[in-house]
Amino acid sequence: MKQYEAVIKVMEENGGFATLSYLYEKAPKVPGVVWKTKTPFASIRRIVQDDRFFFKIKPGLWALKTHKNKLPAEVLSLIEEGEKIEGEGKSTHSYYQGLLVEIGNIKGFKTYVPPQDKNKKFLGKYLKELTSLETILEFTYRDIIRRVKSIDVFWFNDRRFPSCVFEIEHSTDFKNALLKFLELQDFNVQMYIVSPKQRQREFSYIINFSSFDPIKERVKFVSYEEVAQWHARVFELKLIESKIA
Repeated sequence: MKQYEAVIKVMEENGGFATLSYLYEKAPKVPGVVWKTKTPFASIRRIVQDDRFFFKIKPGLWALKTHKNKLPAEVLSLIEEGEKIEGEGKSTHSYYQGLLVEIGNIKGFKTYVPPQDKNKKFLGKYLKELTSLETILEFTYRDIIRRVKSIDVFWFNDRRFPSCVFEIEHSTDFKNALLKFLELQDFNVQMYIVSPKQRQREFSYIINFSSFDPIKERVKFVSYEEVAQWHARVFELKLIESKIA
């Protein structure tokens, strides 16, 4: 069996689609394939770009052309939403929430998404199946908890304090997310706005409002592509460490 056939096989067994991280984990384990390296990540990235067999759904997510009309409803929704900023982008929102939760889990954080998002789907699983926390940790006064508990993703450290928070803003105003972040200005927490790359200039304009000065240096803009790359790299490192530990 050739390398690209192994990737096709893994995708077929997964319903016709897969993230790069899933392929990194599963494709090298297909019997009868010679990869010539214990970490064939670059080969897999090259293989999925062969448009004879594969097409890109979202950054970090690929599918088989033969399965384009047979994909699960949530994956089809991702295709329909495409990369357009217009509209709510509900499936896009939960996709990047799922990537961020998985990254946080691998990095050893306790992960949380708000109640209204727990039953949203991420590639066949409910987000509540991925997070390690059912309820937000009571790390401060209840009135502050009440105002920040709708933030899209929390990563909590071992001391039960927030280490990183993420707001995914597909098309909505950045100000609402930044107002939530302001509530966390007294904590040692890194804050991220996740959004399409073409909105970065808009973000840069708004974050420079004087009202956001207390958090300006602690809020980073991260594009969808960067989140997908982060997700893949974290899985690469995890797999490499598992081979040398």
